[in-house]
Amino acid sequence: MNPVNGSDRPAQACLIRELTSVVSRLDFASWFIRNQPVEVELGSGDGGFLVEWARRHPDRNFVGIERLLGRLRKLDRKGRQVRLTNLVGVRIEAGYCLEHLLPIGGVQCLHVYFPDPWPKRRHWGRRLVNERFPELAYRALVSDGRVYLRTDDAPYREQMQSVFADHPGFEACDAPTDLADLVTEFEREFVEARRRIWRLAYRRKSDVDHWPPTLRRST
Repeated sequence: MNPVNGSDRPAQACLIRELTSVVSRLDFASWFIRNQPVEVELGSGDGGFLVEWARRHPDRNFVGIERLLGRLRKLDRKGRQVRLTNLVGVRIEAGYCLEHLLPIGGVQCLHVYFPDPWPKRRHWGRRLVNERFPELAYRALVSDGRVYLRTDDAPYREQMQSVFADHPGFEACDAPTDLADLVTEFEREFVEARRRIWRLAYRRKSDVDHWPPTLRRST
């Protein structure tokens, strides 16, 4: 009997991946058993959503980006409890990861749920979904990739809609029913408090001519 988990099954390795470099693009292929489409959650919190989403979709790989180690440890614990092999967590700031670490054209979907709205106007520049976000997401996503957003903050929702409307490489779309039906921990609390939730989804167009010139030069 295994002394760690009290069964004959070997203990599963930690799902948290230590970065060997903070300037090189992430190598997803080295992290997973199977080479599958990769979805990334920027700001994975305690991992409840991503663990369940990964459990439902073994044909995809999932990466949770979170800067707080305590939250990543919760993702690790929950993921190992259901013995997931298609999920890893990375400790890094989400905006930095999006701009500098995600592999170009290597992500199937980006999930951003209830990011800090920074409600004071003078702090809006700190928001994750800002004017540059669609350009960076376009670079990271595969052709026909998706961005899924949720927020309970009306001004932030307006900004999200505005920045994506201004980018020619994206168009609004619908989220899959199974994704729309999966509620995050924050969302459950907000619903119980009778706060309104906005859900947005955008599809990356496949036409390479929609690439922003600045990003085209940087690649």
